[in-house]
Amino acid sequence: MKVVNTQPVAGQRPGTSGLRKRVTVFQQPHYLENFVQAIFDAVPALKGGTLVLGGDGRFYNRVAVQIILKMAAANGVAQVIVGRGGILSTPAASSVIRKYAATGGIILSASHNPGGPDGDFGIKYNSDNGGPAAEKITEAIYQHTTRISQYQISDAADLDLDVCGSFSVAGMAVEIIDPVADYAVLMQDLFDFDAIRAWFAAGNRMQFDAMSAVAGPYAVDIIEGLLGAPRGTVVNGVPLEDFGGYHPDPNPAHATELIAAMSAANAPDFGAASDGDADRNMVLGRRFVVTPSDSLAVLAANATLVPGYRKGLAGVARSMPTSAAVDAVAKELGIACYETPTGWKFFGNLLDAGKVTLCGEESYGTGSDHVREKDGVWAVLFWLNLLAATGQSVEEIITAHWARFGRHIYSRHDFENIDSEAAENLMTALRASLPELAGQSLGGQVVQLADDFAYDDPVDGSHSVGQGVRVIFAGGERIIYRLSGTGTAGATLRVYLEKYQPDVAQHGVETQAALADLIVVARELAQIKSFTGRLQPTVVT
Repeated sequence: MKVVNTQPVAGQRPGTSGLRKRVTVFQQPHYLENFVQAIFDAVPALKGGTLVLGGDGRFYNRVAVQIILKMAAANGVAQVIVGRGGILSTPAASSVIRKYAATGGIILSASHNPGGPDGDFGIKYNSDNGGPAAEKITEAIYQHTTRISQYQISDAADLDLDVCGSFSVAGMAVEIIDPVADYAVLMQDLFDFDAIRAWFAAGNRMQFDAMSAVAGPYAVDIIEGLLGAPRGTVVNGVPLEDFGGYHPDPNPAHATELIAAMSAANAPDFGAASDGDADRNMVLGRRFVVTPSDSLAVLAANATLVPGYRKGLAGVARSMPTSAAVDAVAKELGIACYETPTGWKFFGNLLDAGKVTLCGEESYGTGSDHVREKDGVWAVLFWLNLLAATGQSVEEIITAHWARFGRHIYSRHDFENIDSEAAENLMTALRASLPELAGQSLGGQVVQLADDFAYDDPVDGSHSVGQGVRVIFAGGERIIYRLSGTGTAGATLRVYLEKYQPDVAQHGVETQAALADLIVVARELAQIKSFTGRLQPTVVT
C-alpha cells in the first residue's frame, strides 16, 4: 500500500450524471485518483463494504478499472464485484448493487458522449439503492476534492479482467462476473418471454442498433439468444472503445443507420437503439419515430399487459422538460404524477418510497422500480412485449394512444458548444424577464405562468432551485429553457417545445410545422441569436 502526495485539481464538481471531462483531462497525473479518493473519503461505509465496479467499455475504461481496484484495496474495501472486461451497463450495475446488497458502485461512463482517445470519459458514484448518489453525497465528494492532499493505492499487479471467477488484489476479494447474467434473469422476471418468442417465430422482424456500445452484449444475449430473434437482428453489437466512430446517442440525428433501415421498403417491423452505457433508448416503427415522451405515456397506459406490472402502477414521474403526455394517462388511471428536475436521482426517492412505478425523461430515458437508473434494453423489451400482446404495429399503438389521450406535439432544439459565458448571460436575462411575462401575449398566445422551476422533494424534503425556465401558455403550450449538464465542452442550451392537439384530424401534421409559431416565439423571447450568434439549433429531436 502506498500513500501518494497530491493537491486539489480545479473543476471536479460532479454534474447531474457524475464527473465528465475529456479523456485527456482524466489522463492527467492524479486527476482520476483524486476523485476516486474523494469518493472513499466521502463514503466511509465503503471501508469493509462491497463495491460494484464497471463501465461502458469506452477508451480509458480498463485503465480506470485497474486504478480503482488498487485504490479500493488500499482504502479497506472488503470486496469488489466487477463486470468481465470492466463492462457493466449503467442499469446492469444498478441491478447488481441491489441484488448483492452492495454498499455502492462506481460506474465509468460518459453515457451518450463520443468516446476514443479524443473523446469523453466519466465517473459517478451510485449509492446502496442502486441509484445515483444524492446531492449531499456528491457535494461531499466535491468538497473532499478541494482539500485533498494524498491518496492511497496498492502497488499490486494488474488483474486479468477477462476471466470470470474469484480473485484477490492486495488481500481484497474481487469477483469478476458475467455482466449480462444477473440482468437477464431480472428481465425474465418482468416480461413475457414466451409471447415475445412467438412474435419473432411468427416472422416479425426487428433491428436493434447497439451503436458499438455496451448494450450490444445485453441485446445479443437476450434478444438473439433467449428470445430467439434471428442472428443479425442486433447490429453494431460489439462494444468498441471509440464506438466505431459513432456518436452513441440514440436519436434520429445520430442513429442514422437505423433510421435508414426503418425507412426502407423492406423495413423491419420494429426498430430500437441504445446509447453508450445502455440507459437510453429510441424506438421506431416502419417510417415512424416514437418520441421519448410518448413512449413513457404508452408504457404507462398499457403497463398491465406486461407480467411485471399487471398489478398496476403506484404512480408515474417525469422530468419537468418532458411533455405532459404521461400526465394525461395518470389522470385517467387515477394515479399520482410527479414532475421533477432533470436527473435520475430525483426519481430514486420516489421509487424507494413506493410512490411511483414508471418514470422517464425526454432525453430518451425510461425506467421503472426494477432498478434505480433509466434502462434502455428494458424499455425495448417492454415495447416488444406490447407488440406481442396487442398484435398491433408501433404506429397503430401510438395513433390509438393519441386518439384516446390527444397528441402532445413535442420537440427539443439543442444549441451545442456555445460560449459558456454567453449561455449564462442568456439564462440570466431570461430569468430577469420572468416577473413581467405572466399575462403577456406572445405570438397570439397568453402566458399563464413564467417561472424558474423549483422542486420540493416529497420524500426527503429537500429543495432544489434553478432547474429550468418554464413559459406556459393558457392553451397548454410550453417552452422550457435549460443548460445541459452532460457536455464536456462549452455549453448546450436546450429549448423544449410542446403543443397539445386533441383533434385527431390534426395528429398527422409534421412536428416542426405544427410547432413553427412556438419556435419563433421561443427564439425571440430568449434572444438566442443576440446572445449566441446562432440562427439554428445544432440538433433537433
